[in-house]
Amino acid sequence: MVTQTLHVVFGAGPLGLATARALCRRGHRVRIVRRSAATETPPGCEVARADLNDASAVREVTQGAAVVYQCAQPPYHRWTTQFAALQAAIIQGVADTGAKLIVAENLYMYGAVQGPIREDLPAQAHTRKGRVRARLAEQVAKAHQSGLLRTAAARGSNFFGPGVRHSTLGDGVFLPALQGKPAQVIGRLDRPHSYTYIEDFGEAMAILGERDEALGRHWHVPTAPAVTQRELIGMIYHELGAEPQLRAMGRLMMMAGALFLRDAREMLEMLYEFEQPFVVDSARFERAFQVAPTPLHEAIRHTIAWYRANQGAARAVAV
Repeated sequence: MVTQTLHVVFGAGPLGLATARALCRRGHRVRIVRRSAATETPPGCEVARADLNDASAVREVTQGAAVVYQCAQPPYHRWTTQFAALQAAIIQGVADTGAKLIVAENLYMYGAVQGPIREDLPAQAHTRKGRVRARLAEQVAKAHQSGLLRTAAARGSNFFGPGVRHSTLGDGVFLPALQGKPAQVIGRLDRPHSYTYIEDFGEAMAILGERDEALGRHWHVPTAPAVTQRELIGMIYHELGAEPQLRAMGRLMMMAGALFLRDAREMLEMLYEFEQPFVVDSARFERAFQVAPTPLHEAIRHTIAWYRANQGAARAVAV
């Protein structure tokens, strides 16, 4: 049964849709806001179109909302020029409605960390996009501290899962694996790395929207124990009943690709995440809200099922 409580999700990418699914499971009235026409929405969700760079448009589309979930972002290569203004407009617009604002973040602001990545670590970003993320997180924290609006932030690692195509664990891994070809990865194969399952991220966003004790803090999304890329690719091929095959792009190859390919150029500065241990500690969230991450083998099984059902729509990748 749908409640009368309105929850508004900004962005219809994989995380926005995962958040909407989690909210629908709770029986909320859910509105997904994006700039263009939606191609996929969970059953029962409303869809609205708005320019989220315009605070007045944000205010209009969130009137009457109890909680707003910020999952929208500019194209990856435009983060440094567009992201701060986008989020400032969202904060201003939502502040005028009285709704809570739950913001999706990643881990770029911490920079290169020795040891587990915990919430109490300082922001020491050394990359352009990491510094952008640090400024965005500061925007959210200041909005709450000043009393402008009530906020909380959910921080996840590199994510994967149903609908997550354009990531380091997306089309370049699952499509080749399904085709009996080598999976494409970047960086080193034998360093532990934490991956966040997209459905766990969406569930975490919904939980933070429900729990007032979460406000005023940032939280690491429940994330399964870190494994190496070699181990993870092995798990994927095992689920497919095939022998693992993989092809890794190291720094030199990424630098060469960056001369011609925008995506490689944008990813190059973040390659450190895949060259050294990148281990997320999400114990604080798990203890506070009594939830656990989806086991990796189960998350992989659901992701493969999604790719099997959507191979025709997914783009082909060069292997």
